[in-house]
Amino acid sequence: MIRPYIKRVALPMLFFIFCALTLTIQSCKKKRSDLGKQLYSKTQNKIFKDATSEGLAEVFRKVLIEERARVNNPKLINAFYKKNNYDPVFVMDHIFNGDVDLTANYFEKAGEHGLDPKMFKADQIKALVDKFQNKNAIKTLDEAYRDIAELEILTANSLINYSNALQYGIVSPRKIYARYYTTTQRPDSLSMSKIFYIKNMKLYLDSIQPKDPQYLMLQKALIGGGQAKGLSKEETMRYIVVNMERLRWKNKPNQSEYIIVNIPDYRLDVMQNGKSILNMKVVVGEGRNMDNANTLVEYDEGNKKDRPFSRETPQLNSMIHSVQVNPVWNIPKSIASKEIMVEAAQDPYYLDNKNIDVYENGKKVEDPETIDWDTVSKDKYEFKQRPGEDNSLGKIKFLFNNRSSVYLHDTPAKSGFSQKMRALSHGCVRLSDPQALAKVIFGEGPTYDKIAMAMSEDNPEPTTIPVRKKMPIYITYVTCWADSTGTLQYRPDVYGLDVVLYQHLQKFLATNDQLAAL
Repeated sequence: MIRPYIKRVALPMLFFIFCALTLTIQSCKKKRSDLGKQLYSKTQNKIFKDATSEGLAEVFRKVLIEERARVNNPKLINAFYKKNNYDPVFVMDHIFNGDVDLTANYFEKAGEHGLDPKMFKADQIKALVDKFQNKNAIKTLDEAYRDIAELEILTANSLINYSNALQYGIVSPRKIYARYYTTTQRPDSLSMSKIFYIKNMKLYLDSIQPKDPQYLMLQKALIGGGQAKGLSKEETMRYIVVNMERLRWKNKPNQSEYIIVNIPDYRLDVMQNGKSILNMKVVVGEGRNMDNANTLVEYDEGNKKDRPFSRETPQLNSMIHSVQVNPVWNIPKSIASKEIMVEAAQDPYYLDNKNIDVYENGKKVEDPETIDWDTVSKDKYEFKQRPGEDNSLGKIKFLFNNRSSVYLHDTPAKSGFSQKMRALSHGCVRLSDPQALAKVIFGEGPTYDKIAMAMSEDNPEPTTIPVRKKMPIYITYVTCWADSTGTLQYRPDVYGLDVVLYQHLQKFLATNDQLAAL
């Protein structure tokens, strides 16, 4: 008896819902079917009395084809309007309440982000809006259709470009940097399509203004037009705009606790809930631009290509999964052939003095001092340095997955930490206080005590200890930022990555005159 009852109740209800939905859909269609009537009521231009959705659609399709080369995302824009019967959502919903003019005003202030306002076609948008607001400006129905289509496409394209620029940055770091392995979100069709469904334009435009305090302080400095000590006004501006672009990239840590290394600052911080709970000096890989890092270079097409030096530390993000206490150093072939074998050729006891073992086909060579290192093949042997005081990795290394085989590690070469320019390693990051980092990662307790004891042993054995809660690590490249007092800090572009980024940005940036007018 229950099932028949459900049927008697459910079927009429479903029929009612179906009818309601049908009426809703029909009413929506009817609303846009009165396109001419709506436009006439808003413009008082009699030309629009004869406008129809079908007539507009025919012209709209032609204009989309004509504008294809000048639109950044033609497939997305074309797909939206085709799916929605070429309904002009911006013209119908956002012109006559002032939204499109408001949007153009925001575009005109793009210089506040270091960007050229001309990218977003504010003047063209405003000129078309003015035609709709002047009841005598549009003379023919064909002109009306074309103006609707052009304004619609122009507004959609500029709004997508502006939204992408502020939320994701102008350029993709993956495309311009040879050694960039940081997870970075880029705009997709879903994120870009959101602009077609904006209800409150001002609320939306305000929402995409970057809120990061660092960004706001750099933005304030850019608008202020100041000049940093020791830099020209032009150099200061370049520092600021490239680092504002970096802040727009969606590649920032989202964890409450993580390790971050800033290559140009030669510094590591352990961040917890937005605050640094541990910081230390580090040594990073040698760079291409060490000798003239403070010199302003000419920006030309040749600087668009990133040409990293072989020892530069890569930009990346990963998770520290384990540590090796008293590690064995598996010496890379590049270092072995260019350094170890050269030293061994000059001093037959060099390998023994440095606790370096030689292997051939996986078997240890018992008398490596008898090998003629001047003539032997560079690829014939492998080299490993045993744990000890002289081990180049020191007493501990921190491991995380990455395609460049780099890691954080201790070092016996402590003098490097007293130098101002600390791009001195073969690519890995040397730590000035690795035991303090181990204490943060493992916390006080038996595991840390085991690490501390093993690091103090005179005859150490290599030990691998897994990290129970993996620690996120980010190796970044930032040359300008605001410190805790709000003072802007500037660091030399030791790897020349500012040069590469600026060259790719140059055609999108505000001119000096535009910046001066802010």
